[in-house]
Amino acid sequence: NKVCIKKKIKLLVNPAYFHRIGNAHYSQSSTHLLLLACSLHVLANFIIFSVPNLNIPLSGPKQTPSFKLVSSVSTLFSMPERRPFVRLPTDVYPVNYGLRLKPDLIDFTFEGKLEAAVEVTQGTNQIVMNCADIDIITASFVPEGGEEINATGFNYQNEDEKVTLCFPSTLQKGSGSLKIDFVGELNDKMKGFYRSKYMTPSGEIRYAAVTQFEATDARRAFPCWDEPAIKATFDITLIVPKDRISLSNMNVVDRKPYPEDHSLVEVTFATTPIMSTYLVAFVIGEYDFVESQSSDGVTVRVYTPVGKAEQGRFALEVATKTLPFYKDYFRVPYPLPKIDLIAIADFAAGAMENWGLVTYRETALLIDPKNSCASSRQWVALVVGHELAHQWFGNLVTMEWWTHLWLNEGFASWIEYLCVDHCFPEYDIWTQFVSADYTRALDLDALDNSHPIEVDVGHPSEVDEIFDAISYSKGASVIRMLHNYIGDEDFRMGMNAYLLKFQHKNASTEDLWECLEQASGKPIAAVMNSWTKQMGFPIIVVDQEQHGSDRVLKISQKKFCASGPRNDENCPNWMVPISICTSEDPSCTKMKVLLDQPETTVNITNVAPDHWIKINPGTVGFYRIQYSSAMLESLLPGIRDLTLLPVDRLGLQNDLFSLARAGMISTVEVLKVMEAFVNEPNYTVWSDLSCNLGVLSSLLSHTDFHEDIQEFIRDLFTPIGMKLGWDSKTGEGHLDALLRGLVLGKLGKAGHKATLEEARRRFKEHVEGKQILPADLRSPVYLTVLKHGDSTTLDTMLKLHKQADMQEEKNRIERVLGAIPAPDLIQRVLNFALSEEVRPQDTVSVIGGVAGSSKQGRKAAWKFVKDNWEELHNRYQGGFLISRLIKLTVDGFAIDKMAAEVKSFFESHHAPAAERTVQQCCENILLNATWLKRDADDIHQYLLQRKAPPV
Repeated sequence: NKVCIKKKIKLLVNPAYFHRIGNAHYSQSSTHLLLLACSLHVLANFIIFSVPNLNIPLSGPKQTPSFKLVSSVSTLFSMPERRPFVRLPTDVYPVNYGLRLKPDLIDFTFEGKLEAAVEVTQGTNQIVMNCADIDIITASFVPEGGEEINATGFNYQNEDEKVTLCFPSTLQKGSGSLKIDFVGELNDKMKGFYRSKYMTPSGEIRYAAVTQFEATDARRAFPCWDEPAIKATFDITLIVPKDRISLSNMNVVDRKPYPEDHSLVEVTFATTPIMSTYLVAFVIGEYDFVESQSSDGVTVRVYTPVGKAEQGRFALEVATKTLPFYKDYFRVPYPLPKIDLIAIADFAAGAMENWGLVTYRETALLIDPKNSCASSRQWVALVVGHELAHQWFGNLVTMEWWTHLWLNEGFASWIEYLCVDHCFPEYDIWTQFVSADYTRALDLDALDNSHPIEVDVGHPSEVDEIFDAISYSKGASVIRMLHNYIGDEDFRMGMNAYLLKFQHKNASTEDLWECLEQASGKPIAAVMNSWTKQMGFPIIVVDQEQHGSDRVLKISQKKFCASGPRNDENCPNWMVPISICTSEDPSCTKMKVLLDQPETTVNITNVAPDHWIKINPGTVGFYRIQYSSAMLESLLPGIRDLTLLPVDRLGLQNDLFSLARAGMISTVEVLKVMEAFVNEPNYTVWSDLSCNLGVLSSLLSHTDFHEDIQEFIRDLFTPIGMKLGWDSKTGEGHLDALLRGLVLGKLGKAGHKATLEEARRRFKEHVEGKQILPADLRSPVYLTVLKHGDSTTLDTMLKLHKQADMQEEKNRIERVLGAIPAPDLIQRVLNFALSEEVRPQDTVSVIGGVAGSSKQGRKAAWKFVKDNWEELHNRYQGGFLISRLIKLTVDGFAIDKMAAEVKSFFESHHAPAAERTVQQCCENILLNATWLKRDADDIHQYLLQRKAPPV
């Protein structure tokens, strides 16, 4: 970037600075280096001022013109061997960061000044910090009461994202001040200090400067000790255009004109509590806001795009209810004076829990009363609940290292449901947890390429890999199991002790177990280590005998594998809390046992011979169950007559489906059980059924009888579809709206004639403006007309996308565009995914929608990803979006050779943050292929028999 380079060239005029640059890249000092630096200075001037159209991106010390040639020459002298990753040395640590940043929203650069109060714990002549994509201009150290010592060199270790500041004399033990001037780039990678594109109400494109530092990207905004255990306080000042809003973790304490430029203001924020670098945040842009106060006096603001303040009301309501709920639950008050929730246009994750300034995707925060559907409201409630839980669990008490990330994310993923259940009991959210988190985690954790909840993490590139369903969903599921095992009161007591003991500090998994163990008197560490330190989970095998009025259960455990049972001698064991209920009272646990060995026998008294017994009521224990034939047979009527609780009807069906995929029972048996759900009224049960039938439909798209499974789906969903109808009725609530959308979408996609005709009629009226579709019907209608549509349908849908003012509506359209069947139109959708019309983070869901819609779509999406890999990888490098893209694109293949092709491609196109995802996808492809070979003929015969007229 020319502006930034010119600033550096001015500094190069000073001969002393030549010497410093020389030492930045060589350990020697000589006249030759001075001459080399002079030559490079002249050459840099020539490049910049003689080549007017040169556009050089500023991205790190090795890529800026004033350093680039020096750096490349230095490689002739020494090519450092790649060392194993080590954490930062502890001889110097920060106490306070005084940070001044001046972003340039036109040139996309920023200037920074760091003045850090540090402690030197032992004499050293160097300071090692984290630094990435930043150029240090000057650095010095001032010992307390001493004279300033200028750094004589900056050695960048780019692979490890570190810089070593070298000093000519030893820094003595004691306090001091580290001063660094630096420059960097406002990148477009949605990490570090980056730019986010938005459109003003008048249609002008502008940019905000925003941050995303978790896990290891604070180092892209300022040199720092970027490890969660190295906590400090922060004094942040931002120099910004006076017509822009500027926000940080704390409240503003001063705002004054910037003396060097009257179009700018200097905004100073209050000192933060002691905190980790990954939780620091700042935002500069144009926003409106709505404001309220929680009942315990915390100022809550929700920042929205300009003109959309009212869309922040729902999140504001949730946040003001949530803060007092957590204060009461943890018995610890929220420690900051304010909390801001802000919608960011370009944002990779769903949200980020920065202390006091929580950033969100627009779709995770904004709700339009007229144009937002019920599922969006629920999503916003859950995400707000999740991020605000982190203000205590993660921010106040922080994991010691990324190995314990699961503790942050698993806990927040569990308690968000507790919070939403408190705020919106009508959502029946705990049943939805089983479908959304619990079963998803079981599916992933059954793979050979899963990983334990606790993973040793070293290099920064390894951290992104563990932001997955194991850390979040399995983490949440085992905490839910633990909470059930301990009981709510003891759990809360232990949580309170943990937060009080470790507030403003760091903790490990073992620290939490110790507090919960003291509160409950139960062997928490022994039980939970079997769930967090080893991969996978057990299948509980159950058989029974009737002895007079008693029922004797034989219960055993073995590791459940997606590829089927194995007879390993070294089979791991778990300490499994097992609950048991009977048909006498399905909602009440009759007995609890802790299975701490391979098998046991349990005697349950007073159970009549005609009563059934159910293991794991509430589907709380993190395991699969395989009942004996007789036990399963006795449970099935409970599905049809609804005497089994909804969550248990769901769990039973999901276990059977998983057993079928693993080859432990026939898929035909599961299809027969699915037919028993014809009277099912519960949304979440239907949602899980729908999901499993979607998996089966995708598998059978590789056969010539795909239409037969569509007929099965139509038959199963038609009665509930007829009962619900198209229009909401008086007295219906949140779950009815979700169910109607699910069922109509399923029927429409499967080609149900009456649903297709009505969808087309309503779509036409919607497009013509005669009768606007209610928000809850838009996804199913859009999906149905596209699935059976042509180029005119696609054109109309793209026009609706362009006209949509709300990101939720744009995303709704983007997710279903891939349903279009014609190959040339599929290609148009894929090209659209990488166009300027689609925000960078949403490209993934467009490509994923194509891959998930048909066999042709899957092939086309995979080819598209391969053809555009460089652009896609560059866009999402190192982030979890690249893993999601790969999974959505290839997971549905069911041919052995595709696993080899995927493996081969990623061997020559490295994606370090997605290595485990690639392995999991290859494993899933092979599992699909095996499943298809094993069961396809039987499924086909069964589907044909269903159609055959009775004899």
